[in-house]
Amino acid sequence: MGRDLFLVCNNFEVMGGVQTWVHFMARLFTRRGHRVHVVGVMHPKHTHDHGRDFPYRTTVLHPEFPRGQWDLRGRDRLSPRARRLRAGRLRAAGELGALLGAARPGAIAVVAEVWAMEWVQRAAPPGMRVVGMVHESYAACRVAGRYDRVMRHFAGADRFLALTLADADAFARDGLGNADFIPNALHVVPERYADLEEPVVVRLGRLDYDKGQDLLLDAWAEVAPHRPDWTLRVHGSDKCGGRERRRLERQTETLGLTGQVEWPGPTTDVGGALRAGSIFALTSREEGFPMAILEAMAHGVPCVAFDCAPGIGELITDGVDGLVVPAGNTTAFAAGLRRLIDDPELRHKMGRAARDSVQRFAPDIVADRWEELFALMDR
Repeated sequence: MGRDLFLVCNNFEVMGGVQTWVHFMARLFTRRGHRVHVVGVMHPKHTHDHGRDFPYRTTVLHPEFPRGQWDLRGRDRLSPRARRLRAGRLRAAGELGALLGAARPGAIAVVAEVWAMEWVQRAAPPGMRVVGMVHESYAACRVAGRYDRVMRHFAGADRFLALTLADADAFARDGLGNADFIPNALHVVPERYADLEEPVVVRLGRLDYDKGQDLLLDAWAEVAPHRPDWTLRVHGSDKCGGRERRRLERQTETLGLTGQVEWPGPTTDVGGALRAGSIFALTSREEGFPMAILEAMAHGVPCVAFDCAPGIGELITDGVDGLVVPAGNTTAFAAGLRRLIDDPELRHKMGRAARDSVQRFAPDIVADRWEELFALMDR
């Protein structure tokens, strides 16, 4: 008989890697007989369609409020607004406590983000087994300023999971003796593969600083004059109300790339977007274990990626199923793009290799690792 599993995150309604992971794993665990409940701390301002008729329960604890103004630790408690927010926090924490407290023996809470972990710490009943996670690299965690909170709030979890062995080792060296790792699972089953004949370099990723779309434009400026028949197509949402897209469009114009760069916006047809391209480009400044690369490789699209996190090297074997270049080196990135553009035979060879190698992260393989972890926690 399956167990009660709670997947807890900041929110499960936006477009993002954590949200994709939460919904996919909730479906996967449900198919394996577990009773799954997905819990989000708050409603976001903008939502993404993650499907309908979920085979698992979902709960949002708190109405839509700016995150920074109602942290559980609270500030300005004497103001009327602060008192209202504090009362809302306490009600939401009480609801989470009731959900977790009603679970059957052997239940486990899997907490995907550190802010959500603060809520679970406050609400979980004594003896509740808890698995904490980070979906970014150790280095990205430090740069983003979450490191101290991660070290503090995940130290008491039964297990703390990173996405790669290298990241788990880094956290362990800093004192998290409960550190381990489980990679993301391959979450797509392509209807068909890309034919790699379209003169398009494709990128799927948010239009923000961390995803490095500005660096991609700099690299493309070194490619486009030599291959004017090729197009760079960037699918992505702009959480800044269009401000970031306008900045990138100005950069495109300044670099003389107008006509060779397209900004079609976000897409729900990931497979169609990938099949319409022949090379996938990832110029992120930071990553964890990129869902976008998993998706591209599964569709047989070879990737050129910055070596910005251990997860990149776990996914791509440089020169075999894709190309990995030093992080931030746009000239090397441009050379990688030109190599695949100018050598169709190599492009197809790497695309086939990518389709095969990504099966290491097939759902059942990764789910078996989770089951082993759950069984170990029962001992």
